[in-house]
Amino acid sequence: MELRQIQYFIEVAKREHVTEAAHNLHVAQSAVSRQIFNLEAELGIDLFFREGRNVRLTPIGKVFLDHMQQAINVIDDAKREIEEYLDPEQGTIRIGFPSSLASYTLPTAISAFRDQYPQVKFQLKQGSYRNLIDGVIRGEFDLALIGPVPKQEKKVKGRTLFSDNIVALLPVSHPLANRKTVKLSELREDSYVLFPKEFVLRDIIVNACAQQGFQPKVSFEGEDIDSIKGLVSAGLGITLIPEITLVDHQPRSTVKIPIIEPTVTRTVGVIIPSDRELLPTEKLFYDFLIDFFMRLDQFQV
Repeated sequence: MELRQIQYFIEVAKREHVTEAAHNLHVAQSAVSRQIFNLEAELGIDLFFREGRNVRLTPIGKVFLDHMQQAINVIDDAKREIEEYLDPEQGTIRIGFPSSLASYTLPTAISAFRDQYPQVKFQLKQGSYRNLIDGVIRGEFDLALIGPVPKQEKKVKGRTLFSDNIVALLPVSHPLANRKTVKLSELREDSYVLFPKEFVLRDIIVNACAQQGFQPKVSFEGEDIDSIKGLVSAGLGITLIPEITLVDHQPRSTVKIPIIEPTVTRTVGVIIPSDRELLPTEKLFYDFLIDFFMRLDQFQV
């Protein structure tokens, strides 16, 4: 079994199309087909169902894919570790992040870090709460910024960087738009714009409403912060949103109002795998994050 065969196999499995895989690999389709055939012959199994020009993993092919992706991650980490030990300030960091930290928190931290380490490169990928945790566990991300910080995940270690208030975002036409603060119970009759059910920010909001004896009436759903803010700006409902998402951009025709009774917050932090040590460049950034937000918190106080 050759490394090239594994790389070709993973690309075909990802695209479910030999021609597209060959195009992305910048090799001839015949070369990809031949390597897949040789790999299957060596293993003595069919890794794919053939469906015209398309292919689909067999059940044993899916098992093999999981193992091969882990193997490639190990190989890539070994290469990176050697490179980074030679010069940690020129390595690459793979970071996962949620949409709620995309516009301000992550860019601010990376910008400050690159002022000190301008040669470090970043690979960034946005994901949902569960995808971020699973991505760190599988080695797809070196670390992930996340909110709230998970407490029950044995395969990742979390470090809280700061706490973020959840505030009400209302259209300017809302009857309570001129208030300095608002009780959550006063918003029980409103229509809400929220994330879909599988998103953790929705859970935080629904649980806070439940503590006040009501379930929010959801009129619209959006999968990213900007779409939710846009729907509120258009007057289609209200939302509860992390305050940090409004630092750089609060939509026109909206007002931000702190919530009291209860105060709703979430922790924001960084998670890393619990079963391996960070590589030198990763450790450089991880330590920087902790120090950066500690100093920022002290400054704000």
